[in-house]
Amino acid sequence: MKRRAAWPLLAAALLLVPAAASAGRAVWVWEPETFAMLEDRRAALEAISFLNSKGIDTVYLYADSYKGRSHLEKKPKLYRALLRRLGKRGIRAYALLGSWHLRTHEYVLPERHPEAVAMLERVLSYNAASKPGERFAGVNIDIEPHMLETWKTDREGLLLNFLDMSRALMDAKRRARADILVGPAIPFWLDRIELEWGGEKKPVSEHVLDIYDTAALMNYRDRAEGRDGMIEHAASELAYAGKLGKLLAIGVEVTPNEVAKVTFDELSEEYMEGELAKAEAVFSASPAFDGFVIHHYESYRDWLRARGGKEKERK
Repeated sequence: MKRRAAWPLLAAALLLVPAAASAGRAVWVWEPETFAMLEDRRAALEAISFLNSKGIDTVYLYADSYKGRSHLEKKPKLYRALLRRLGKRGIRAYALLGSWHLRTHEYVLPERHPEAVAMLERVLSYNAASKPGERFAGVNIDIEPHMLETWKTDREGLLLNFLDMSRALMDAKRRARADILVGPAIPFWLDRIELEWGGEKKPVSEHVLDIYDTAALMNYRDRAEGRDGMIEHAASELAYAGKLGKLLAIGVEVTPNEVAKVTFDELSEEYMEGELAKAEAVFSASPAFDGFVIHHYESYRDWLRARGGKEKERK
C-alpha cells in the first residue's frame, strides 16, 4: 500500500521542479579489480580512462583485506596514489566494505559486531592520516543478512542484529568525528518488512535511513515503469530519504542471473540507458536521488564487450 501511494506522488512532484542535469553514475569495484588498480599503474590508468568514457564519477572501491593482503593498513600509499589519480580525473571514491571471501555477512551476528566496527575504523584511520585529495568521500557497506543460512528461520532476528550493528558503526564514526558519508547497500524490499527497533515500529528501510547518512538501494529490475519496475520499487525509499535530507543511490544490475528481470545482462546498452532515462526523469524530482550505481565493474565491462551478441526479445 505504501509503495503504490508513494510512486504517483513522486511522479507528480516532477512537474514542480526544473529539469535536472544528468544523474551521477557510480560502480562497485570488487577485490580483484581494486587490487589490480592499486598494484599496477597501467591498470589504474586504463580503468580510469574507461570510467571517464562511461561518465562514471564515483567508484565504490574495495578497502579491506584480500588473499592475505591488507593494503589499506600495510601499504596506504597505494590507496593514496590511486585516489589522487581518480580525483584528478573527476572521480571520487567511496570505501567499499564487505566481502564474500571474508564472510562479512556474518558480521551482523552480535558476537561479530566488533569486527564490523574495526573494519570501518580502519577506513576512518586511513582518512585521518591522509591529505584531502587522498581521502575517501564516503563508505559503502555491503553486509547483507539475507545471505546467511539462518535467514529463512530467523529473518527478523537477523534484521534487528543488522540494525544494532549499524548503530555501532555510526557510533564509531561519531567517536572519530569523521567527516565522511557512511551508508549500506540494501535491497528494495526492506520497506515491506516492519520491525520494532529503538522504540519505533516502521519498515526496516526507514530504520536504516534513520541511522545512516546515505544508502545504495539494490533496485535490481530490467525496466523502469509499471508494476515491479524500478520506479515503483524505489518510490517509498526516495520519499522517506528526502524527508530526512539523506541521499539514496539507485543500484542496477548487469551481471548474469537466473531471474531475468533483475538484470540487464541479456539486453542492449541502448535499452538500459533508455530505461535509466525514464527512471531518472521521475527520480530527479526527489532531493534524495544520488544517481545510479552499477553492479559491478568487471561485469559491466564484460557486458559492454558482449553487446554484439544475441539479445532476448522484449514484448
